[in-house]
Amino acid sequence: MEPEVLIASSPTDAGISCWDLRTGAEHLHYKSCASPPHGLASVAGRFLASSQVRDAKSSTSGSILYWSWNKPQIEVRSFPAEAIRPIACNSQGTYIAGGGISGDIYFWEVATGKLLKKWHAHYRAVTCLAFNDDQSLLFSGAEDGCLRVWSLFLIFDTARREEARNLFEYSFHEHSLRVTDVKTGYGGCNAIIVSASEDRTCKVWSLSRGKLLRNIVFPSIIDVISIDPGEHVLYAGGRDGKIYIAALNAPVAHNNNYGPHIIGSLSEHGKSVTCLASSADGFLLVSGSEDGMIRVWDTRTRNIIRVFRHSKGPVNNVIITRHPQLLNPQTSASGASLRRHALALPPPLEKFANSSDENTYVKVLIGGQAASNELLDSSYISVQTMETQIKELQQQGSTAAAEVDVGRLKNEQLRSLQMIQHWETMYENLHQFCVDEILEENRPNNQHAVPRK
Repeated sequence: MEPEVLIASSPTDAGISCWDLRTGAEHLHYKSCASPPHGLASVAGRFLASSQVRDAKSSTSGSILYWSWNKPQIEVRSFPAEAIRPIACNSQGTYIAGGGISGDIYFWEVATGKLLKKWHAHYRAVTCLAFNDDQSLLFSGAEDGCLRVWSLFLIFDTARREEARNLFEYSFHEHSLRVTDVKTGYGGCNAIIVSASEDRTCKVWSLSRGKLLRNIVFPSIIDVISIDPGEHVLYAGGRDGKIYIAALNAPVAHNNNYGPHIIGSLSEHGKSVTCLASSADGFLLVSGSEDGMIRVWDTRTRNIIRVFRHSKGPVNNVIITRHPQLLNPQTSASGASLRRHALALPPPLEKFANSSDENTYVKVLIGGQAASNELLDSSYISVQTMETQIKELQQQGSTAAAEVDVGRLKNEQLRSLQMIQHWETMYENLHQFCVDEILEENRPNNQHAVPRK
């Protein structure tokens, strides 16, 4: 298992804390950060980003900050057109999405800082954002109680956008109060979505059918959720200090203490549970609370194995990411090389879209392979080079650019077919397993049965 680090931040100006998840060793403490809920991100493991809202009453007093892994000071400051609360980045670290207090969503290219798109997504402030696993969809929840699913293909396709009745793929209005968190499972467009709300419910949605699959009612308001990597259970952090454990796909289970679907709880926090994160293997669950404590739970035994304390104030964001190469590099030739590369953070994010670029061709790479382990600047160069080559071919009037696009679509189709085959194989194996289990259970009862003549 690759080493992982735990990163935590606070709504007060308490900076960002960083620890080794397995050993508990403390790394650098990053200064001057007061992040809102869902306002902290590790950009593909290359650097840290956080939104800041200094004055809740002002619509413009916000910023987005960048930190290098090996420097405690802020290195890049961006000042969007309005205060941004939640932020999310795709797995490759090429794009950052931000949710504004006006209900608008902003979509930036990290390498250039260019504001690629802005659209009005909700009637009230956006509260949470998340990409799906193939990076083609963006989910947003808001204070208006609405959960919406956005296809990035549609957002960036002018022709389809003009023909579409709505920009969103789905708009779910079943929550009666503000949406506090949204998470998605694996499986691309066939995944599940889980949303939490101040109405004390978590709702499980089918992405392929656009329908509600399960409604789970909790004893307390739920501010944060985390899905077990195996998608067997849902962890829900309540304002009563408890972490509730709910079954995602098992038959309805009645617990005398909590009700249908809830199969247990973890209870050690003295105040509201504000953030949750799961390790890659699903064996560890990290919870942060208004009490300023961060607890690491063993999900198999449901015991606490480690406790951290943030520098001061409550904790409102925790994330787990692979141990970055640039975090405490060794004093060697390779370490010196890493430190030199660490200087190459991307430029600030644009405040407004460049009006002169409105009619120019914008190429957005959606989906693709998993994030590279290469250094920050080399991965950005490869993306920029690819886009430059495509634009040059188009300007030359060559059909090669179209062939590149066709080739990419074919690759995406091949990956989709491979995923379908994978799911079909899993279904067949599961079906055979169930049949074998049923036959095994019935075999002792049928040993003395009289054969049919």
